[in-house]
Amino acid sequence: MNDEVSDPSAPEDVFARAEAAERKLAEMEAATHARLVRAELKAEAVRAGMIDLDGLKLLDMTGIKVADNGEVEGARTIMRELKRAKPWLFGGGSSSSTAGAPPAQPPKARLATEMDFEEWQKARAALLKRR
Repeated sequence: MNDEVSDPSAPEDVFARAEAAERKLAEMEAATHARLVRAELKAEAVRAGMIDLDGLKLLDMTGIKVADNGEVEGARTIMRELKRAKPWLFGGGSSSSTAGAPPAQPPKARLATEMDFEEWQKARAALLKRR
């Protein structure tokens, strides 16, 4: 009944598991850092007027640093340089207002109560001529 089952508290096993856990933690930190950088750059690209966010794939992400507060250092500068180097990735100046010209409407006929006496006489004479 002595089947040599490995003891999970054996020193070799504990060290191997700790090493694996540290590797996994480092991978998770790297992935989280990359996601944070992408999210911050996407937000800055939208503010800068980037038409297609696929243009962010053209950036070299190796030199980008994240500050203690979680923001990408120099994100505006990065977007400014990208806009200067590849202006076709960006649209025209963005505006928070999407107001356009009002729709065309036919002129509204004036009511007799809105006219003075002379205007009313001229309008009445024009109406009678058409009959």
